[in-house]
Amino acid sequence: MNNLNFITAGVPLKAGNKGYEAGFQILDKMGLDGLELEFVRGVRISDKSKASVISSKKIITAHAPFYVNLNAREEDKVEASIQRIIETAETANELGGFSITFHAGFYLGMDKESVFQQIKKQIKTITNELKKVNNNIWIRPETTGKATQWGDLEEIIRLSKDFETVLPCVDFSHLHARYNGTHNTYDEFAQIFEKIGNELGQIALENFHAHIAGIEYGIKGEKKHLNLEESDFNYKDLLKAFKDFNIKGAIVCESPNIENDAKLMKDYFLSL
Repeated sequence: MNNLNFITAGVPLKAGNKGYEAGFQILDKMGLDGLELEFVRGVRISDKSKASVISSKKIITAHAPFYVNLNAREEDKVEASIQRIIETAETANELGGFSITFHAGFYLGMDKESVFQQIKKQIKTITNELKKVNNNIWIRPETTGKATQWGDLEEIIRLSKDFETVLPCVDFSHLHARYNGTHNTYDEFAQIFEKIGNELGQIALENFHAHIAGIEYGIKGEKKHLNLEESDFNYKDLLKAFKDFNIKGAIVCESPNIENDAKLMKDYFLSL
């Protein structure tokens, strides 16, 4: 990617129920760069909406349905999870998407190494299926906000090393919540970029996919997303680190007021 793009998690709220076309007009007016397709309950998008997405020429990412667990005990749940991720990748690729993300799974009280190997096995199935149809969209497990969920930064970096089309989606708010308030200083943010650059190379820093929101958390991690100014999340120092490391890619705003906080971040970033 050529620069850092600020996009919303879904259609801007001001569009109400008027759909993607109205949403893209709002993004244009606000000077925002695109949106993440939120396939929360299934990969469903009408032909009319597809046409709006393609003609928008905006940056597009996609979030797979939330009911994904590549470490489920039941084989049919694993199969369904694989299928949801593949469908997300197929639809996003058809629409000119940059990358897709998903919550990969839960530990379910199992040994961390065996969970890693299980998830790696399913990711291999996914990437092999997409390779057959020349779909090279970035596949990105997301850093998760609770210790019960698979997906700390180290696990996702390790997984990414094994696949050409897999890179992390770094949800900075989740990291902040997962570790009960850490990952919130300039130095900690810089360490994340250094680690990813050192272990995955410049390609990972020039094709970054991040989620940012205000967040409420407790001893068990993430509770809910908040607006940035109502949270202790230090987004200003994070954006300074983005600037200093010359990160390129997409920042997805997941605050409850998606477009306003995306604009807040973009304006601050451009002022640096």
